[in-house]
Amino acid sequence: MSTVPLGFNIDAPRWDQSTFVGRLKHFLNITDPRTVLVPEEELDRAKALVEGCRAGLVPPGSSQEQLLYAKKLYDSAFHPDSGEKMNLIGRMSFQVPGGMAITGFMLQFYRTVPAVVFWQWVNQSFNAFVNYTNRNAASPISLRQIGVAYVTATGAALATAVGLNLYTKRAPPLLARWVPFAAVAAANCINIPMMRQQEIINGITVTDGDNNELGRSRRAAVKGIAQVVVSRITMAAPGMSEFILPIIMERLEKFTFMQRIRVLHGPLQVLLCGGFLLFMVPAACALFPQRWYLSHSFPLLHETSGYFPLP
Repeated sequence: MSTVPLGFNIDAPRWDQSTFVGRLKHFLNITDPRTVLVPEEELDRAKALVEGCRAGLVPPGSSQEQLLYAKKLYDSAFHPDSGEKMNLIGRMSFQVPGGMAITGFMLQFYRTVPAVVFWQWVNQSFNAFVNYTNRNAASPISLRQIGVAYVTATGAALATAVGLNLYTKRAPPLLARWVPFAAVAAANCINIPMMRQQEIINGITVTDGDNNELGRSRRAAVKGIAQVVVSRITMAAPGMSEFILPIIMERLEKFTFMQRIRVLHGPLQVLLCGGFLLFMVPAACALFPQRWYLSHSFPLLHETSGYFPLP
């Protein structure tokens, strides 16, 4: 083993996290969907390399670029609190391939109630899985609480989607296409607070600049979870697939060539969703800083919520 390159801190941010652009670069790096294709063995080697670097020892010949890539893999696949490997579906790097497929089908099959019910159920199951995977590891949640959160969020999404679907039967087609977005927004307002209710009940850890625990804060948890909700809705809001894509598809479907290739409408929407998500996932995660100072004279409020902002 050899020593870490002089002056190199593997946990130091590569980009300025006090600015949106710096946070965007950070999340573009760790939500890179290509990391979901990395073999488990390579992820384990990346974790060992990161932990060795923290201890001050790395394999001989390790370059700074290799260490940074190992940290990218580590951040994309391992929970920041527990250090445990996260399930593939729940990782933020899986948001693009997983989200593009589900969102594409939700936008394609929105005309009938059974289709709306099925795809909203699939979407909320996926969201619940992501929220559970990225929960605060310091605030355990029981299986009963997980079940209640899942049922209430899914119920809210289905009620909103079915209700709006029936209400917009005689409305312009474009308005009906926005039903999935409304359902997703309503469900996120329930799913995330319910899945992370222990943080609201017990608070989150408040630390000083040296990460020494000073206490717990429920107010910080409420504020942070509210920002998580905003971030998740932003992934399906203006500038992203479920808001802009319906307008694009509504215009495209008026062309004769599009009417001749209806079988390709679904795959086309999936690809367009992926294009939007590729940027919007890191952009939504970067909306809020991961660490906040209460003021210049107060201690740092340390977030322990995975990739979701929890100041």
